[in-house]
Amino acid sequence: MDTLTRMRAFISVVENEGFSAAARKTGRSKALLSKYVRELEDELGVLLINRTTRQIALTAAGEVYLSRASAILSDLESLNEEAREATGEAKGTIRVSAARTFGDAELGLSLVDFAKDHPDISLDVHLDDNFINLVEEGFDVAIRMTRLADSAMIARRLASLDFAIVGSPDLLKRLGRPTHPSQIAGFPAVIDSNSRMFSNWIFRDPETKETIPVTVSGQFTANSPVTVRAAAIAGLGLALSPTFVVRKDLEAGRLVTVLDDYMPSEAGIYAVFPHRRHLPARVRLFVDYLAAWFRKCDGRSKHED
Repeated sequence: MDTLTRMRAFISVVENEGFSAAARKTGRSKALLSKYVRELEDELGVLLINRTTRQIALTAAGEVYLSRASAILSDLESLNEEAREATGEAKGTIRVSAARTFGDAELGLSLVDFAKDHPDISLDVHLDDNFINLVEEGFDVAIRMTRLADSAMIARRLASLDFAIVGSPDLLKRLGRPTHPSQIAGFPAVIDSNSRMFSNWIFRDPETKETIPVTVSGQFTANSPVTVRAAAIAGLGLALSPTFVVRKDLEAGRLVTVLDDYMPSEAGIYAVFPHRRHLPARVRLFVDYLAAWFRKCDGRSKHED
């Protein structure tokens, strides 16, 4: 246990870039942390940190030790989580990254429902439409809506993600209803600048399965699908939107879809987490819950249809 205590002290000092900051973060004295790190170095027989009056710097041995020690403590935490899981006591905090669109839409209720059903687990949710590095930012899991192609991460598909080309009834009455993707090049478009496709929308021929790229343009661009939805309702142009964002508008007739047969369907909603040998029990519980929540929602949607 002494070694683990010293190991944690060393990692805390490095992560907080100094003894004073680590002392404030951990609630331990600067002298005690310095003692632990010095004892660890004496135990190993190597210098881990070069100290100056203003900053610290890892030695070559310190770099190697930091990497291995962090992995060991991560494995130990996972082992403790597995033991708690065996007794039904998964606890702790889960740091979740998700797109703002996900959190602001009905899908965000999945996070709220999980928190209600698991009061011993705290959720720290960060909504950002930009992809972040889970390891560098310290997140346990990310909810991503995409055609996933990140081999450095472990991912679990939670649900399919459908997109639609939508427009207001007035717009289509005025300009006509396109029957082939090539025709929408002449339509005004409302563009989501956060979308990977941006102004180059990709369709697929339903018979040949060949892709059909179409470059679109228009007066209105925004980095929010919710704002794009509002602009489409106002008749500013056709929009490429996740169907869950516009579902109620389609049901109410504020928007209608076009070119449904040409929409590709490989995208999905994924839970993505860093590559670890042991995933904490609370994270596994969270991902399993989301998968069941989406299956339940999908079942309700099909029943309603």
